[in-house]
Amino acid sequence: MARLPILTAPDRRLLQKSLPVACVDQKIRRLMDDMLETMYAAPGIGLAAPQVGVLKQVIVVDVGTAEDRQAHAPLFLANPTVVRAEGTQLWKEGCLSVPDQMADVTRAAIIEVHALDRDNQPFQLEATELLAVCLQHEIDHLHGTLFIDHLSRLKRSIILQKLKKAKEEK
Repeated sequence: MARLPILTAPDRRLLQKSLPVACVDQKIRRLMDDMLETMYAAPGIGLAAPQVGVLKQVIVVDVGTAEDRQAHAPLFLANPTVVRAEGTQLWKEGCLSVPDQMADVTRAAIIEVHALDRDNQPFQLEATELLAVCLQHEIDHLHGTLFIDHLSRLKRSIILQKLKKAKEEK
C-alpha cells in the first residue's frame, strides 16, 4: 500500500465530477487500499478518490476512533448513491482537503446508500449520526462538492481566503 498526496482547496480538481467505476477490479481495490492508508495517516475518517486526484466514484470510510480501529471494519464503496434521506442533523465537519477548518453543516439524519463493495458486489446500508454525515460528505466529493459549499457565501469565502493564505506561506 502507498500513501497518496491529498489535494487541498482551492485546487480546481476538487470541483470536478467523478466517473462511475465499471468494475471493482484489482486496480480499484489497490486504489481503495491506498486511500485507506492515506486516510488513516492523515488522520481522517473518510476519503474520496477525487481528494487524491483520481476522478473515480470511490470512497473509503472508517468512523471508529484511532484507539478502536482494530475492532472496526472500514467501508469500501464504489459508485455510492444515496437512495433515501430522512430528517436533518447539524454536525461540525472538517475535511482533509480543507485543512484546519471546521463548520456546522446540516445533513440528512438517516440515509440509505447503495454501492459496490471491494468484491464488485452490490450492497446497501442504512446509516445514522456520524456515519451518515461522513458518507454524505464523501459522496459530495464525487460530485465536486466540498462541505464549505453548504455554507453561506461569506463563510465559504473566509475559509477559502485562509486556505489560500496558508498555501502562499508554505
